[in-house]
Amino acid sequence: MIGRHVLMLVAIAVLMAAHVPGAVAQAPTRYVDLELVLAVDVSLSMDSAEQRLQREGYVAAFRDPQIHKAIQGGPNGRIAVTYLEWAGGGIQSVVLGWQVLATPADANAFADALAAKPISRNLMTSISAAIDVSADLFDRNDVKGLRRVIDVSGDGPNNSGGLVEDARDRAGKAGITINGLAIVVAPGRGEYSYFDLPDLDRYYKDCVITGPGAFMLSIKKREEFATAIRHKMLLEIAGEQPLPAMRVRRVQLAAPEPKYDCLIGEKLWQQYRNDDW
Repeated sequence: MIGRHVLMLVAIAVLMAAHVPGAVAQAPTRYVDLELVLAVDVSLSMDSAEQRLQREGYVAAFRDPQIHKAIQGGPNGRIAVTYLEWAGGGIQSVVLGWQVLATPADANAFADALAAKPISRNLMTSISAAIDVSADLFDRNDVKGLRRVIDVSGDGPNNSGGLVEDARDRAGKAGITINGLAIVVAPGRGEYSYFDLPDLDRYYKDCVITGPGAFMLSIKKREEFATAIRHKMLLEIAGEQPLPAMRVRRVQLAAPEPKYDCLIGEKLWQQYRNDDW
């Protein structure tokens, strides 16, 4: 009898607490139009000038009035963003954690915070680890988005960590879209040019991107960084895709290109090690 009496008192206390003004309640879910992970390559295959242009491109994008308009143009009028830098397997760093952007002031504050952060540099290229870590970040925010997108930018193929196709497929099964920004600037000229692919855009298309509305853009000149990043973010925030390029020649009649070798990065790394020894 005593035990039952105690349980009844506890139940009554809980019910009363739920109706007491000022009682602590669980925070309501914040709904956003987009949960966006910006996963940015900082491997040594990009020189310092390119990495600075890449960072400045993202900073400028968050300060752009058209980006502000796109953020406020969705059903909820806000998005959630986090910024991750990555290199080899096990080398990922969240530069800015999840922030909800609803106003121009929010976006400008994000840009200011990003501009104030140092740019890291490190060895190797693990797109697979970048995807896996980015996918885990969606479980570490307090928002619920209509879409979840990982935006991967990089200048080389996966050459460390797990297989890129496996990571891509795991994210796809979780309902995550992966978009790509392939940086193909002066291939074969850098200090780490051994791993450069002149057709990196094809690699990203066949091996990295996935999900509803997924797309890939490429940068082939240094002066294209800011424009390409802004265009990519506008498309992602608005949930659109780039228009297909108009082709004058009748290339549609040609045989389709074979699927790209998604292990090319690992093979180049093994060849490099063999040559080195």
